[in-house]
Amino acid sequence: MALIITDECINCDVCEPECPNEAISQGEEIYIINPALCTECVGHYDVPQCVEVCPVDCISSDPNMVESKEQLQEKYHALMGKQ
Repeated sequence: MALIITDECINCDVCEPECPNEAISQGEEIYIINPALCTECVGHYDVPQCVEVCPVDCISSDPNMVESKEQLQEKYHALMGKQ
């Protein structure tokens, strides 16, 4: 699954620089995650780095973007230009 930032976000700015895929950006009110770029850090780390650093635990799985670990791995390879 891609991740989503809930409205509990306090705009602390710690998640954005931690994302290896640059999937996190400032939205109109809170940070947002681009599901096309989010691999939950599969291919980079064992756990999503944004979740690890979030001080208010406002990042969770997006129920509208259900993806398996294999699909996330495939997305990682596509984003990195690997086959």
